[in-house]
Amino acid sequence: MRAILVKQGKGPIENLYLGDAPEPVLQYGQILVKIKAFGLNRMDILQREGKYPVPPGASEILGVEFSGTVSQVGEGTTKFKVNDEVFGIAGGGAYAEYIAVDETHLLPKPSHLSFTDAASIPEVFLTAYQALITYGEVKAGENVLIHTAASGVGIAAIQLARVKGAQAVIGTASNKEKLNWLLGIPNGLTNGVNYTTQNFAEEVKKITEDKGVDVVIDFVGQSHWTKNLESLAVDGRMTMLAMLSGTQVSEFNLAAILYKRLRIQGSTLRSRTRAYQADLIARFTRDFLEMITGKDGQGPIKTYIHQVYSWKDIQEAHRDMEGNQTMYATFVYPTLLSPK
Repeated sequence: MRAILVKQGKGPIENLYLGDAPEPVLQYGQILVKIKAFGLNRMDILQREGKYPVPPGASEILGVEFSGTVSQVGEGTTKFKVNDEVFGIAGGGAYAEYIAVDETHLLPKPSHLSFTDAASIPEVFLTAYQALITYGEVKAGENVLIHTAASGVGIAAIQLARVKGAQAVIGTASNKEKLNWLLGIPNGLTNGVNYTTQNFAEEVKKITEDKGVDVVIDFVGQSHWTKNLESLAVDGRMTMLAMLSGTQVSEFNLAAILYKRLRIQGSTLRSRTRAYQADLIARFTRDFLEMITGKDGQGPIKTYIHQVYSWKDIQEAHRDMEGNQTMYATFVYPTLLSPK
């Protein structure tokens, strides 16, 4: 089969090329999917650079989310048949013509979603669902603070929070253009904060009338740590998904964690067990899948795609994402590359 490969196993963008790889062999409980579209994620860049090892047993080929049609069903599978339209998530292998994936990690593609729409959903929405619903336990009437709100996971979390009935959905971003867009989309932010010019903890206090937010979703880490604790309400919950500003906090006051009864949870998705991922997928499918439409659809939750690249343009796509040149793709949802 054809696949996007990396010369010498890792390296710069120029090491990406379209080559040949063995077609996957099905294991028990797996489905072979002929891929129609696959999504780019930041972790793909890290993996290409040799900084993000794949989970044990996963394909070394890049890519974790995809859409396509069922090409072959393996022993022990019951949910799908050949030619069914599906989308899903995997530990690796999506930058290819075919992928073998556990049946539990596939979702039926709703007819109102295109293949590119469907391929933009799994990684960002499952991560947001895990952070906001599973760990954050957001409830109607609560206040939420979402950092890097113009990222794919950020946009997914904003919409999920609004649909769950959150009162204030506050997002931080680095410029006015991003914030205006996030405030203007359906079920977008209720309040935006430019973290480069404003103290977001002080803004949270103003917006919530000194109550604070019940849930924080953070990708930033070190630079936001102290202000996150200041922003949280009593019994607040924070889910940490990344540490973009660094991992070391030199000094802070532990008292807020104790006296506010704060709960702080770190999480990743790719490294979780297959059983955990399967359960998360099943719950997300039940709770939200039918609400999602493309950006021009009528559903309460939308997926936004900046550009669909031909997979022969993989270097351009990585360069655009790495350089933050794909507004409404890097900042909203993964850019999609569509094999012919």
